Amino acid sequence: MTRLINIFLLSIIISFFLITFKYYSSNQNIETKNFNRKNIDKIISKKTSNLPILYNDTNNVILFNDGFSNEIKNNNPRSFWNLLKPE
Repeated sequence: MTRLINIFLLSIIISFFLITFKYYSSNQNIETKNFNRKNIDKIISKKTSNLPILYNDTNNVILFNDGFSNEIKNNNPRSFWNLLKPE
């Protein structure tokens, strides 16, 4: 029974690769690929011609918080440096 399942799975895998190879080597696919490569500039300009323009509306959105700099101005010694001092 397992031998039959293995043969079936192997045949599915082989058929998948054969169908894929047949598609990619077909004349229709090759012609379409070559056409797209030759006309890529026209295709891109056609697709980008109808894109909307988004305007910048982010002026004065970010406010700088200077509360952190006020805390640093305290000249209190930090406890981390006390750990490094030799006793």
